[in-house]
This record gives sequence, structure tokens and C-alpha cells, in this order.
Amino acid sequence: QVQLQESGPGLVKPSQTLSLTCTVSGASITTNYYYWTWIRQPPGKGLEYMGTISYGGLTRYNPSLKSRISISRDTSKNEFTLQLRSVTPEDTAVYKCARGPRGISTEHTLGFLGPLNEYGPWGQGTQVTVAS
Repeated sequence: QVQLQESGPGLVKPSQTLSLTCTVSGASITTNYYYWTWIRQPPGKGLEYMGTISYGGLTRYNPSLKSRISISRDTSKNEFTLQLRSVTPEDTAVYKCARGPRGISTEHTLGFLGPLNEYGPWGQGTQVTVAS
């Protein structure tokens, strides 16, 4: 059974870097054709695609975040990490990691999540608040 678990601080000060880790169990993040994605949901808004790291370590980011976001991985720990720099209160959201999508397409490069049925399982999500 594949499980994902997000971890990291729940409160980040403005201008600092938000750092979250997604630990995967039940599957290797290097398994061919698996992709791993960070998604967030600001309060009262829909899901927002943030970025993906592939089984080979390639990354794609939402262009609206591209100057601030990095996704990396530690294959020895079977986890992947999100870093979002220079956060503002507008970055307050529930942050979720998920396996998927099935492949990287133009829609992801343009910042769209694509079909939700291409994602799963999901982590439970973690609330991150940006405030001083």
C-alpha cells in the first residue's frame, strides 16, 4: 500500500522559505514512470498545481511560482521536498503531496493540474500559515 506523508513547520514568517517534505512508503520514488507532485489549496480556493519531480529527478514547475519554487528528492530516504522562497501571506494554504500525474504534458508546464484521476494516493495535507 502506497502512502504519502507531508511534514514541516505549520507557521512561516513572511519573506522566509517554506520547506516541506513528503515521505513515501510502499513504493520507490525512482520507480519508472512514477511522478510526484506538490499541490496546495489556499483557503476558500481550489487546488493549485505547484510542481512535479519525475522518477528520474526531472522537475516541472507552475510558471507562476517558477522564480520561487524548488522540488528536490532524497532517494536514500524515499522522500521529496518542496521549497518555496520569499513567502507572503498569500502562500497560506493546505499543502499536499501526491503520486502523479501519469506523465508531464503541456498543461503542467502551463501550470494546470490536469485530471484529478491521474493523482493518487495523496498525503493527508498539512496547513501552512504565513504570518509574522
